Amino acid sequence: MNTAILFDLDGTLLNTLEDLADSTNAALSQLGYPARTLEEVRRFVGNGALRLMEQAVPEGGDALSAYRAFRTYYDAHSQIKTAPYPGILKALAEIQQKHPVAIVSNKPDSAVKILCSQYFPGIYARGESPDCPRKPAPDMVFMAMQALGCGRCIYVGDSEVDVLTAQNAGVPCLSVLWGFRDKEQIEAAGGKVFCAAPGELPDKIEEMIHGQ
Repeated sequence: MNTAILFDLDGTLLNTLEDLADSTNAALSQLGYPARTLEEVRRFVGNGALRLMEQAVPEGGDALSAYRAFRTYYDAHSQIKTAPYPGILKALAEIQQKHPVAIVSNKPDSAVKILCSQYFPGIYARGESPDCPRKPAPDMVFMAMQALGCGRCIYVGDSEVDVLTAQNAGVPCLSVLWGFRDKEQIEAAGGKVFCAAPGELPDKIEEMIHGQ
């Protein structure tokens, strides 16, 4: 049976942090709220756009209005500073020679489609939507596996949310160390298998599949 490889998007395939921070601060500014630093936004991301804005607004602030402003701004400005991590495109191409690949993200589905159509055309990709709850719920993983016609997968991500998603889906997790969380945070969530650089991904995946 073929093993699918499912990837998180932000912090795993794409470095989206600066565009996320700029969009967060644009939304906050529209509502008259103070800006957040890049490091604050790094801590806030990973659980979807609404949760990002709930943490970004001041206590008692209007998170829902900020979320709506963020969505509008980010859909129009998600590709300004965002780029694949160095070596990711080459690693993905090598992995695709052996395995079906999909992308599952806690971004709103509209933003996922915009980014993936540019950087990863032809790869099945989906984000949070009314019919698909955000991770760590396992629904996205199951939908992607069904779309690819695969009964097993390895899930690749950069955060504690990804570790929990894999646990909830009952699939192995490979945690990357170039993203938005450090190793200690990932280990605290139960992460056990790590990849230090994009160029190591193909070999790490094969090791996991073959149990070496």
